Parts: sequence; C-alpha cells; structure tokens
Amino acid sequence: MREQDPKERVKNFNEVPYGYSAEEAAEEASRCLGCKSRPCVQGCPAEIKIPEFIKAIKELRTSDALNIIRETNSLPAVCGRVCPQEDQCEKMCVLVKTGKPIDIGSLERFAADAGRAAKISEKENPHGITTGADKVAVIGAGPAGLTAAADLAREGYDVTIFEALHKPGGVLTYGIPEFRLPKEIVDYEVNHIKGQGVKLKLNYIIGKIKTIEMLREEGFKAFFIGTGAGLPYFMGIDGENLNGVYSANEFLTRVNLMKAYKFPEYDTPINVGKRVAVIGAGNVAMDAARCALRLGAENVRIVYRRSKEEMPARIDEIHHAEDEGIEFYLLTTPLAIKGDGAGNVKKMMCLKNELGEPDASGRPRPVPINGSDFEMDVDTVIVAIGNGANPLLLSTIKELTLTKRGNIAADENGRTDVPYIFAGGDIVTGAATVIAAMGAGKTAARTIKKYLQERK
Repeated sequence: MREQDPKERVKNFNEVPYGYSAEEAAEEASRCLGCKSRPCVQGCPAEIKIPEFIKAIKELRTSDALNIIRETNSLPAVCGRVCPQEDQCEKMCVLVKTGKPIDIGSLERFAADAGRAAKISEKENPHGITTGADKVAVIGAGPAGLTAAADLAREGYDVTIFEALHKPGGVLTYGIPEFRLPKEIVDYEVNHIKGQGVKLKLNYIIGKIKTIEMLREEGFKAFFIGTGAGLPYFMGIDGENLNGVYSANEFLTRVNLMKAYKFPEYDTPINVGKRVAVIGAGNVAMDAARCALRLGAENVRIVYRRSKEEMPARIDEIHHAEDEGIEFYLLTTPLAIKGDGAGNVKKMMCLKNELGEPDASGRPRPVPINGSDFEMDVDTVIVAIGNGANPLLLSTIKELTLTKRGNIAADENGRTDVPYIFAGGDIVTGAATVIAAMGAGKTAARTIKKYLQERK
C-alpha cells in the first residue's frame, strides 16, 4: 500500500498508509479464490464473512461490502488499521503458501473508508430497543465494551455504556497514535454504534460515582466489564521515579487523548528530550518511540532484552519504526536509571544478553553476559513492558474472583462467578490485541443474551 515517505512522516502525525483506491482494492480483491472451506473466516475473532465482502469489492459493490462486514463487526475502519491480520485471517488464507495472502485488512479498511466518505451506513436497527427490554450496563467504552454493546443493542436490549474518561474508545483513543488510527475514525465508529440505540455516559467512574449494586437497584439486569488493562507495569529498578521517566500508558495518553502532539493548540505539554529510550518491543513500545520522534527527539532507541525474532510487535510496526530511523538495542536489559543530581534522567545502565533455553512463555530466556554492562545517555525513558488491571472498580465487587495478577476470572464465554456479571478483553486476559478484545465482547454478548432469556 502506498504510504508517506519516512523523511516526511516523522514531521507530522498524519496517517502513514494512504489506503487503497477503488481500482487497487478491486484488483487485490480479484486475487481471492473464494474458497468453499473459507479458512480465513476461521481465523477471524470478529466472525466477518470475508469471502463475501471481498467478492462485493471485486464487483464494485462497496456499500454491500461494508454492510456485510458490519453484520458482525461494529468497528471495521478500526480493525482494518490495527488488527494483526497477518496472525489471524491472512495467516489462514490458502495463498499464504505463495507468500502473498489476500490483503484482507486493507480491503476491510477500504470498504469502511469508502462507506464513510459516501455516508453509507448500515440500516438502522429495524426493531430498536424492544419495549420493556432488559437493561444491560457495559462498563468501559473500549473495543470489548463497544462490541458487546452494539451486539446486544441489535438484539433489542436497552444498553448503556459507562466510560470513566471524557472520550470513548478506550485504548483506541488514548493508546494508539493518530498516525496509526486517526481519532475521527474512532469517533465515527462510536457514533455509528450510538445510532443503533446504545446510550453512552462519559466521565462516569463505576466504583466511585455508583457501584454495580446501585445500578442493579436502578433496574440493570446484567453487566459486562470491559475496562481493559490500564495499570502500567514498571521494572522495579533504581531511578524509575526520576523526572523524565514515563510509563508508556501515561506518555501515550498525554499525546493521544490529551492532544499533546497539538501543543500549544491544546494545553497539554509533554517534555520529550533529545535522547529517548523506550523499554520494550511490543506495539505500544513502537507507538511510543515513533511519537517521541515526531515530538522532536533526535535519537530514539528501542531497548529489548531478547532478539528481533522474539519482538511481539507487528511486522509492519517494526518496519515503520526502522524506516523512520529508530535504533534497536537488542539483547539489552536496563539495570538502573541515573539522575543528574537535580532529579532528572541522565543515564541508563544496561547489560548485554545472550539467548538461553526457553522460559515459561516459550521464548528463549535472556541470559546476562558478565562484564558487558554499559551506559546509555538519555533524557527520557519510556517503560512499555505491559499493563495490568486497575483495581479501582474491582475492589468494589467483593464477591468477584480475581486471578493472581488481579484480572477478572472469567470462562471462555465471559461468565464470572457472579451470575449477572460478565467480562472480556484485557481485564480478563491481560494486555492483548484489539481484535481479541472485540471477539471477547461478541462472545460475552451471546452469553448475556442467553442468561437474560433463561431468567424469563
């Protein structure tokens, strides 16, 4: 796909890929074999009818393509941009044997963007909220919550989403940069879901403003918790309390949700030094590193304790980071962060590793090399090693069982040990992908429907 030149895009926050034209989309769609076994669908957590929507694009029926996608996916423009198709639907494509599977993600993005440009929308829910329908509360307006809410609304339930932040979208809004997922795309998708009858309450912290028990007294019969993993992890090394050390969560929230990248138009400055080190090698780390570069850093480094083969980030994100000049310090473990005497970051002490036997994750264990320690000059350190469950809400639901890591214990269908509470997404699994959270939202919506029907 055509995209911005790396030398130009590091100066702006505009989206990097340009997207397919109608001609390019039709040409790519024409490569689809229309397999009867439909293996690509088996690899899609959102259960999209992939061969059908691709056939519609090939036949230049864009509105039909979008409506087919929206039958099961309420966030097509989002998924087309940030879903790891290479590990899911595209991985299952029979053409993967040729080395070039169908570019399913880009075709989904094309259908969604073309529909938005032409103001094509799915037919409104023909039934709307059923008279006397059960009320369902969805806590968290991230990908899991939005998906569960949309699916339940289609079934005629009276759904309200409660979101703690001032903007909906969850990680789509606060975590993913503008150059990967423009905020207007998220707003458009959320407005479409609201058009299906879903109510949305912002700045509403369940556990503080009201508890689940209070909402039960107001008539809510079932609850879906999709609050994500918003509590950042740190390494526990000396110096993490110095000025200039950020969690990736805080850094990206300031940049994205609070529009620090538009300062001084928006009153949220963020201090990014000239020499930045990002600890970690997932998509979040790549996002933080690429944001730092665009905010004026001259030297940005990814510091990761394993090799490139073990990096969890998407191949496209690694490729984009490399093209933009971000350096990779692989097989490197931070030991401590040193200050300048005034409380500001100055250096990071590191140690080189070699790979040993696999650990519990199945990846080779990094083994320190004696005498390989060195200093790295830094002004800013961004820690991107993952997030856990925020305990604020969960601490108010005493009867809810949690895992050792503080996540909600729920089965594969989203059921918790509290009959009327269901959960899915990162709050259950820990930090994962957007599409995995959406899949969990879909599954939980079906389980909630079954639960409410059985109560009748």
